[in-house]
Amino acid sequence: MLGDIKENILTYIQLYQQNPFRLITVIIDITLVIFLAYNLLKIVKDSRAWQLIKGIALLVIATWLSGWLNLNVLNYILSAVMNWGVILLIIIFQPEIRRALEQLGTNKFTKLFGMDKDIATRTKEDIYKIAIAATELSKSRTGALIVIERDIKIKDIIATGVEIDAEVSPQMLVNIFVPNTPLHDGAVVISDNRIAAAACMLPLAGDTDIARELGTRHRAAIGISKESDAIAVVVSEETGKISVAKDGTLIADVREEVLKKILISNIVTKRFPEKENNNKGFVEIIKEKITNFKNKKTKDQV
Repeated sequence: MLGDIKENILTYIQLYQQNPFRLITVIIDITLVIFLAYNLLKIVKDSRAWQLIKGIALLVIATWLSGWLNLNVLNYILSAVMNWGVILLIIIFQPEIRRALEQLGTNKFTKLFGMDKDIATRTKEDIYKIAIAATELSKSRTGALIVIERDIKIKDIIATGVEIDAEVSPQMLVNIFVPNTPLHDGAVVISDNRIAAAACMLPLAGDTDIARELGTRHRAAIGISKESDAIAVVVSEETGKISVAKDGTLIADVREEVLKKILISNIVTKRFPEKENNNKGFVEIIKEKITNFKNKKTKDQV
């Protein structure tokens, strides 16, 4: 038996030596299988399917061990279960299988192949959600403080709060700042397109940096914007007005559309300039080229 294995290995080695391209395809094939298996395990790890996979693995190991130890009766039973198990699984997990097939091409599967939305697009969407939340909080005069991390990491600030690690959504942000709830005091920190933590403590700006009529939230917003490049969005509990703190200065009383423009300009455009240029529509590019051509022609005539 060992002789046959050695002979097969030598045959494969000789085959790949004669045709190196085939070896490359085998490596690519194995790499793709490992990549798909790894990502599939990541997807099912926190679902009911994970328990199913563990059960199947245990059954396969038990079947192999029973055959190796010559436990013929047990091996026969386990082999029969394995043969009929596929049909039973299809019947039992029919709803899950149907949902999985329906999700082909949706977000979970596009993420699997790295086709998820680029970070600039996701950041812009998060900004719209923050603006919606700030507007809703402003209408109800609910005090709020949202800090958006940029290039300088503020993990020490995140560590002072309660970890959340959730997707950015207007509902989540509004709910966090509901008065008399455990997390409404302090700031929410958004890091890497996630709500990292709530009830975070921020450094306060000095008396000389802020008008006396503004409260603790505004002082904290200016304080964090001075000590890092983070941008803070504040909703006043007394007036319901929305303000933005950046680079140690406060832009007071901004509307929803102005808030979006400020955040997009400072968080998306400045950090992803190439991406923003690439996102220009075809019509805009043609218009620019026509304008440039006309300007050049005018200069030549002069």
